[in-house]
Amino acid sequence: MSWRSFVAVGDSFTEGMDDPYPVGGVYRGWADLVATRLAAEVGPDFRYANLAIRGRLFPGVVSEQVPVALAMRPELISFAAGGNDALRRNFEPAVLIERFDRVVGELRDSGADVLVFRFAGSGLAKLPGQRMIATRVAMLNQAVSDTAERRGAKLVDLNADEEFRNPLLWSVDRLHLSAIGHRRVAAHVLNVLGVGCDEEWLLVPPRPEPSPWLAARAADLRWAGRYLAPWVKRRITGRSSGDLISAKRPTLAPVEPEAASGT
Repeated sequence: MSWRSFVAVGDSFTEGMDDPYPVGGVYRGWADLVATRLAAEVGPDFRYANLAIRGRLFPGVVSEQVPVALAMRPELISFAAGGNDALRRNFEPAVLIERFDRVVGELRDSGADVLVFRFAGSGLAKLPGQRMIATRVAMLNQAVSDTAERRGAKLVDLNADEEFRNPLLWSVDRLHLSAIGHRRVAAHVLNVLGVGCDEEWLLVPPRPEPSPWLAARAADLRWAGRYLAPWVKRRITGRSSGDLISAKRPTLAPVEPEAASGT
């Protein structure tokens, strides 16, 4: 099946952090790569929008992006949200899980095919409180599986891919995917859609050797100062990394050839 329109909904995972284009200060990410491949299948009639904004919590994604996506009446919608909520102290899994199911049901009722994701929880191993976070991610992943089966959504199971344990698939901030990670996600999505992809997108460099203890602790301190401290400050002040960010592709539009590169 060929989809003539695709709308991506979500947070930083779908916006494309940390996979920057060579110029322009915009992130590429798996969704842009998927859109480029779908455009190659369909031709000039294909249209793509990406409404995702970094830092968005689940309620914000649902209230701000889902109605816009539905109004576009696309043939394919990706919906990935809840990861930021799992990092919050006041996380309420039962509430989010119930609403997740309802939202996916609403998206499916529009007639669109819907992509949902089981997150790669193994990538959180270096975050503070990772045991608690891993438990929450496992709950979300199970809910995503249940909803996909119940609602007939297409499930992209990143959690089953052991390669996401490779730190080279993750950004230096330890939270977002690297360019290599985004290419691998794009490959998984295209496989689920039954569309071929560039085999290089599945290539992963060998895992680096573990750092000596002192070097690893020094790296932890540098990471805490550069990434953890600003994140904590935003939580205290009620700010978000996406407060001044708008969607990079707010309307359905053709995919430009220069956006096609997966390099």
